Amino acid sequence: MTHVVVVGSGGAGLVAALTAADGGARVTVLERTSRIGGSTALSGGGVWAPGNHHMAAAGLLDSREEELVYCRRLVAGKVPDELVEAFVDAAPEMIRYVESRTDIRFRPLSWPDYHPEMEGAKRAGRMLESEVFDTKGLGEWAARIRTGPVLALPITLEEQSVTWQLGYTPTKFDREMVKSRAEAGQVTMGRALIAGLLQACLARGVRVVTGARVLDLMRDPAGSMRGVLGRGPDPADDADSSTVDQDFAIEAEAVILASGGFEWDEGLNRSFLAGPLTHPTTPPSGDGDGLRMAMSAGAALANMTEAWWYPASSVPGDTYEGVGLNRFVATERTAPHCIVVNEDGLRFVNEAANYNDMMKSFFHFDERSYRWRNLPCWAIMDGQYRQRYSIASIRPGSPDPEWLPSAPSVDELAVLIGVDPRGLGETIERFNGFVRDGKDLDFGRGESYYDRFHGDPTSPHPNLGTLEDPPFYALRVYPGCVGTKGGPLTNGRAEVLDVRGVVIPGLFAAGNVAASPAGPAYFGGGCSIAMAMTWGYLAGAAAAEPYSVVK
Repeated sequence: MTHVVVVGSGGAGLVAALTAADGGARVTVLERTSRIGGSTALSGGGVWAPGNHHMAAAGLLDSREEELVYCRRLVAGKVPDELVEAFVDAAPEMIRYVESRTDIRFRPLSWPDYHPEMEGAKRAGRMLESEVFDTKGLGEWAARIRTGPVLALPITLEEQSVTWQLGYTPTKFDREMVKSRAEAGQVTMGRALIAGLLQACLARGVRVVTGARVLDLMRDPAGSMRGVLGRGPDPADDADSSTVDQDFAIEAEAVILASGGFEWDEGLNRSFLAGPLTHPTTPPSGDGDGLRMAMSAGAALANMTEAWWYPASSVPGDTYEGVGLNRFVATERTAPHCIVVNEDGLRFVNEAANYNDMMKSFFHFDERSYRWRNLPCWAIMDGQYRQRYSIASIRPGSPDPEWLPSAPSVDELAVLIGVDPRGLGETIERFNGFVRDGKDLDFGRGESYYDRFHGDPTSPHPNLGTLEDPPFYALRVYPGCVGTKGGPLTNGRAEVLDVRGVVIPGLFAAGNVAASPAGPAYFGGGCSIAMAMTWGYLAGAAAAEPYSVVK
């Protein structure tokens, strides 16, 4: 018999399963796809945990008061204070718990918070990542961890972004070391988190079933959870039935939804999000199954207009699991010699700001023209940029691809992509003047420590450089995200609340399926994974309470 069913196998789901199993519950994890890890496995694997014990060990000071001041400022009154406090208090507990109950070992990164000049912010230490993880102990399960075409090499986030600065010098890394890690079955970033959590779950007897899509909740007449209904292999069958497609029901007194967001469902996006979302960077299974189940159970919804926004690009012909592969736009907006403009040829944002807040400017609605003023938009680069940095999948020194618009002059490029030539010309002239004076008077690009940290440290200015050497290039930039962040409202125990604010007995939610305790904010790198793992930790502990025993 299963006591707790966990729907989804990303960071939220596996932490929930581990915590529930440690609490004495018999746990089954149902994963819709054939691969374990969800969007966590495709991520950089950072975990933003303020007040974590690694900070103290490194001599980095932090306090609960500072954490709350910073987080409260960024959630902007959109999140109940109970949830902000629950996250600040539980995140460092979760880090200690994961390290004590798995082979995962965290270390602090040098990344700053995303608004490092704000009161309560820190310039390093709150963001953690897993050390390199050896998957040999997973046996055949190692091959079932999700791998993506981006961030696939066994390189740590610190190595990628700081040690080797691969965004600016993409070929300058220790190839022999990376090859040795790959041959040894070692993984990094989000895959390291998933590998360590999966190994610990399996060691505790957690049943993990892939290809099992949960479609509905079973409830008793009083509304309490009684299990789930779905389609796929029978979760009660001990044999390997991963290829069997059949209806199934599994009884359980607690259900933890951890199935990801709804970013791949166009209808849900239109209904809820604050603006168009066309290019998510998550696995395409994030299409709202968990949200629909929560809604059918009468759950209150919150934060539905928000996502973990990230500008994206798309290379024709590149696919992932049958859909177009969408890539992060990072260097193409933070490096020198590039700007981002709209159809009028105008800059509209500090391009080097954190991706979540930077992308909110995409959704400025112009009441006169009755359109999104800043969509469509493009990253504009010149020959200096092209010689030094990558554009999407194209490295410096490689031939220009047919899909990348280029022209010998700014005016010709503007005509080619449908941008106002006069506006673009004036914008570049004005920006070049700012570069020569060393100060962006329009948007303050490069003034924040965050901007400079993610800029090119080898350039005279890490974020500012003129656009004056032909040819000129344009990369279309689309609204993307690493997951939506709206869904069923929970309390500080990750219990789902109904529309009257009453707990739905036995129903929990964690990760992108739930209303994020971050509200509209992105506190720092790894915030989305930290929220997922922390709420998974809370959900698993609460769901297992009826089965706990004195040990």
